[in-house]
Amino acid sequence: MIRFDQVGVVYEGAAAPTLRDVDLHIPEGELCLVVGRTGAGKSTLLGAVNGLVPHFTGGTLSGRVTVDGRDTAHHPPRELADVVGVVGQDPLAGFVTDTVEEELAYAMEQLAIPPETMRKRVEETLDLLGLADLRYRALHELSGGQQQRVAIGSVLTAHPRVLVLDEPTSALDPTAAEEVLAAVTRLVHDLGVTVLLAEHRLERVVQYADRVAYLPGDGTVAHGPPAEIFTGTAIAPPVVDLGRLAGWHPLPLSVRDARRAAAPLRERLSGHPAPPPRREPAGGRTVLTAERIVVRYGQVAAVREVDLELRAGQVTALMGRNGSGKSSLLWALQGSGPRQGGTVKVARAEGGPARDPKRLPAVEARQLVGLVPQTPTDLLYLESVAQELAQADQDAAGRPAPAGRRILDRLAPGIPDGTHPRDLSEGQKLALVLAVQLAAAPEVVLLDEPTRGLDYHAKEALIGIVDGIAADGHTVVVSTHDVEFVAAAADRVVVMAEGETVADGPTAEVIVASPTFAPQTAKILAPLPYLTSRQVARALGGLEAGR
Repeated sequence: MIRFDQVGVVYEGAAAPTLRDVDLHIPEGELCLVVGRTGAGKSTLLGAVNGLVPHFTGGTLSGRVTVDGRDTAHHPPRELADVVGVVGQDPLAGFVTDTVEEELAYAMEQLAIPPETMRKRVEETLDLLGLADLRYRALHELSGGQQQRVAIGSVLTAHPRVLVLDEPTSALDPTAAEEVLAAVTRLVHDLGVTVLLAEHRLERVVQYADRVAYLPGDGTVAHGPPAEIFTGTAIAPPVVDLGRLAGWHPLPLSVRDARRAAAPLRERLSGHPAPPPRREPAGGRTVLTAERIVVRYGQVAAVREVDLELRAGQVTALMGRNGSGKSSLLWALQGSGPRQGGTVKVARAEGGPARDPKRLPAVEARQLVGLVPQTPTDLLYLESVAQELAQADQDAAGRPAPAGRRILDRLAPGIPDGTHPRDLSEGQKLALVLAVQLAAAPEVVLLDEPTRGLDYHAKEALIGIVDGIAADGHTVVVSTHDVEFVAAAADRVVVMAEGETVADGPTAEVIVASPTFAPQTAKILAPLPYLTSRQVARALGGLEAGR
């Protein structure tokens, strides 16, 4: 169905080809998972399938890409629309109508599908993706996860034979991600749809993959069965990391398979002391106090009288399903978003009265609370990466902040100064905005889905940055659906539902208590109190040293 023959892609001004000598064949009815570090060329590989590369992106395409027998070099995207459906990283950027129902119908209108068929497919898709209650909602009013589901649905209604998904679950909570992936898997198994899917949260999708295409970053692509490819990749989901650590063969790809192999490992670890918390419970000064916060959008109450206290040296994860009010709460704390009730007070480390960032000029407010939004491009407005970093350092003049370039290189190394921010991948854009915000060294750092678009190595770097911020006496709040990141990064977890706080406590207690939020290592080794494979590695190292 999809065939790459000696394909190479070189963009103008690039020092090296993004893709080179790629030979890849994906048969009909197969789900191929595309993995690789941020900037390795995954989006370019996906774009070549429907002709976006090079017809829209520019650059030089060598070799031959064919989809259902059509050569993409001679068929622009509009001539492949009946065969290939594409969902990009930023769903809002791809919307062309105003409401959910209109968006689901739009692609079918362009393909001249009869109205009675359109109505039937819209209803089927609304049920398939859990969107029925949102039928008449305006797209700009939806949460990021809801927008992602609408974007996927708008492609599915056209019944394409090939589905190209670029990080389809990045904005979804664990339950919604499972629903979407179950729907995609059903299309593969029951209808023979061929799916090419790029995703950084491999723990969510690897068990569904028939094939893995791995991009090591040198332009080449290695592909084959998942268990075979992951034996030598630089990135892998936690279940594979644990399998490598324990020496399991073949490597398990699902929690179920790993639990079957894990009995000897659980027995070996059972006599070892429980892993300590990431750091001692924060007993420092109170940095932020929020009382009875209320946020409404018309008649919809997004946040309902929430109280929150944040202490110095603490990393707090804010979790909950899509639409639970997490982002609304962050914007209310930062001061730029609506807040119809309640108070927010932020205290400076050097003393003085606690102040409300909503009442301060923007530059002063940023030194109290910095926020990285879900859509990083909202904060990027200059012509190059160097200009963005220079402006951030200028705004932070006089603050004891690290240089923006140094932070950026830790998160996403190798981005040239002259690159236009809009030309970066989604993960690189997020890293740039994070560097810009951290340059001001704010007392409180709020991160809204910061791992979206980041590979495992970038997440490790982000954990190091977050740890450093906390160690310097600041406080960090991370709103996220990434349970593996929470397990590795957070000291405390606050869970929201319907605009209210429903759980608040130490990370190990809160996430392990919920099958939805539990990380893979915890599920595999339960009832042992391990959250990450790194904790297991330390424990095994201690056992070896004690012999």
